[in-house]
Amino acid sequence: MTFQPEYPSVRRPVYARRGMVATSQPLAAQAGLSVLQQGGNAVDAAIATAAALTVVEPTSNGIGGDLFALVWAGGELHGLNASGAAPAALSLDALRERHAREMPRHGWTPVTVPGAVRGWADLHARFGRLDFAQVLAPAISYARDGYPLSPVLAANWARATGIYRRLNLPEMAEWFRTFAPDGFTPAPGALWRSEGHARTLEQIAATHGEAFYSGELAGQIDAHARAQGGLLTGADLAGHASEWVMPIHTDLHGHRVYEIPPNGQGIAALIALNVLRGVPLPERRDDPRGLHLQIEAMKRGFHDAHTFVADPRHTPVDVAHLLSGANADAHRAHLGEAAHDPRTRAPSTGGTVYLAAADEEGQMVSLIQSNYMGFGSGIVVPGTGIALHNRGHNFHTDPAHPNALAPGKRPYHTIIPGFLGRADGTPVGPFGVMGGFMQPQGHLQVVLNTALYGMNPQQALDAPRWQWLDGTRVEVEHALGGTLARELTRLGHSVSVQLDPGAFGRGQMIRRDPATGVLEGGTETRTDGHIAAW
Repeated sequence: MTFQPEYPSVRRPVYARRGMVATSQPLAAQAGLSVLQQGGNAVDAAIATAAALTVVEPTSNGIGGDLFALVWAGGELHGLNASGAAPAALSLDALRERHAREMPRHGWTPVTVPGAVRGWADLHARFGRLDFAQVLAPAISYARDGYPLSPVLAANWARATGIYRRLNLPEMAEWFRTFAPDGFTPAPGALWRSEGHARTLEQIAATHGEAFYSGELAGQIDAHARAQGGLLTGADLAGHASEWVMPIHTDLHGHRVYEIPPNGQGIAALIALNVLRGVPLPERRDDPRGLHLQIEAMKRGFHDAHTFVADPRHTPVDVAHLLSGANADAHRAHLGEAAHDPRTRAPSTGGTVYLAAADEEGQMVSLIQSNYMGFGSGIVVPGTGIALHNRGHNFHTDPAHPNALAPGKRPYHTIIPGFLGRADGTPVGPFGVMGGFMQPQGHLQVVLNTALYGMNPQQALDAPRWQWLDGTRVEVEHALGGTLARELTRLGHSVSVQLDPGAFGRGQMIRRDPATGVLEGGTETRTDGHIAAW
């Protein structure tokens, strides 16, 4: 059978030598570049971009969210887990007392300790070069002076406003005062500013983040929770710490793919890649059998992730076994010529931002942060611009499950930064695909596009994607074409065509040439993606 030719990229890769920042919002990328041009390194640029994203893309992240990062520095890869745990008062018994059988999506109950601010501070303390206040200055300026909304940002903002109006929860009143004030309509070019957000970032800058966890901001969060019946306390904030972790990896076609270990779901992508490593994939990316095998391998990765991934500080996770050849062999034995139902927990949607940064000295950063499900819980601390996330929604309520809700426990986490190296351990560069449970699926597809099909970063990101939903249901982008969709249906998949490109994640990628140091970047065409280069 003859299939359509490879899909052309909408954009070309961007090349630079002195520095590069790629992310989902142009103003945030420019913030990172400005810090590089002031003498900062890639970590300074990444923090500046991350802080700016809380202002210029609050639909997907905020000061009250979590963060993970992979940093290539000093000839090795460092991993940072800056995710927070459930408050000490949040337990299965407390959930039942609130007459809830499952973790809700909105309100105070799913709010866990936010880790992003501590993550910025810890990254800066270990690797930063410029003063912390100098790094956060662009974000403070955007918040105080205002900025015009970009197109995809405006659409997501309008969608969230509609959802929150329908929910009409009393605890969301401050969200409306902050993000939907009188006279503001989220539309491309509309101006938005937040003086409270600017003051909060100034306090974070002046105290290297301590104000958020043990100072004035912590007191404001504690007081607002007490006033509304929330369970997050100042003691929970004061007890939070990031964790430096050893990245996990697998090798495939001469490349090494790195992820953060559990409680993140990056291991799902590595398990799927291990399964595919022992399968002869077709030479063409658009061969339906190849896509079928990728989908089936991804189901096996999710099966293990949803069965075993949890906070390893509370429940041991046997990473070595999950990434072993024996586990891959066992999963490979279940791959067939027809789609199967893995009978695992169905993925859900999310909201996240991702950024990649690199400098001329060879330092590279893969960073991801999120409030989850758009703006998060819908809770905003009055006068601060702090929108609190709802990561607790990912806890299980079955007490026997490894990821069961418990006080002081971190939930299964969807956000995963990726990093690509060579099999000899030398670096290639950072990559990521944001978007809830699409993330490991996006990682698998971008890695195969790069390592197996030889695409440049922009081609690897632009290529049409698929997404497993649950059972045998799969969504495909319309650009995959009717022929491929029909062939996947013939192989037993329940295929639907999704016209919303945002459903398939939003990614960025930077590669560094080891001989010349030239940086090659790709950015997402499914959103307001941008590369700022020097």
